[in-house]
Amino acid sequence: MKEEIFVYFIGTAGSGKSTLTYNFQQWMHLRGLDAITVNLDPGAENLPYKPDVDIRDWISLKEIMKSYKLGPNGAQIACADMLALNIDDLKKSIESFKSDYILMDTPGQLELFVFREAGKYIIKLLNSDRSIVAYLLDPALAKNASGFISQLLLSVTTNFRLGISQLNVLSKSDMLTEEELNQMKSWSNNSEIIEDQIMSEKATIDRQMSEGILRLISDFETSNKLFPTANKNYYGIEDIYSTIQLQFAGGEDLMKD
Repeated sequence: MKEEIFVYFIGTAGSGKSTLTYNFQQWMHLRGLDAITVNLDPGAENLPYKPDVDIRDWISLKEIMKSYKLGPNGAQIACADMLALNIDDLKKSIESFKSDYILMDTPGQLELFVFREAGKYIIKLLNSDRSIVAYLLDPALAKNASGFISQLLLSVTTNFRLGISQLNVLSKSDMLTEEELNQMKSWSNNSEIIEDQIMSEKATIDRQMSEGILRLISDFETSNKLFPTANKNYYGIEDIYSTIQLQFAGGEDLMKD
């Protein structure tokens, strides 16, 4: 019997989590594959897709603000902790679809899912052995070497906190020139190249910190492979799908079923 695969889209605010969640589902549906979307952001207002399972059916950011007299930030934290309280209902709703892929669109601010205990709890209860994080790097924040390193640090921190398989996704790569994209690919594939780039920057405390962070990342991760994606023609999604299938199904393609 098949088990569903949970893909958690995580990244900083504005990195394109909801858009990639939608595009991944559309890509699968166009190929006759089964995938559902789950919105885990109680404060989401405008999503590019209609969630199949929506945490807003149980938790409302506006209601929490009103009931507990909290501001937006305090209410977001309260909602993040309440996610775990509704896990049984969430799990039942997900299981009712009997889908191959469960695409989990996490809250806009990654700290609400990554640093609160509810995030780890949800992953464990739903099935941590069949879960993977697609961590989104925002190209707007990673155009220079130091910015790229800071994005990788958040990725490493996410991996450390959640403790499940993870791959790095460069979202919105169509915003980059070909030269910028190739440069980021080279940074992810060869730490010596990005180290040389950092060393060429002006000597500042920021550069010194970037050097230390790079050493940490090099020791922590075995692979920094980057998966560029873009909206046009679902660019990059097949590579992500193939990598996930390789890990959980030995490379077997669902399209062959």
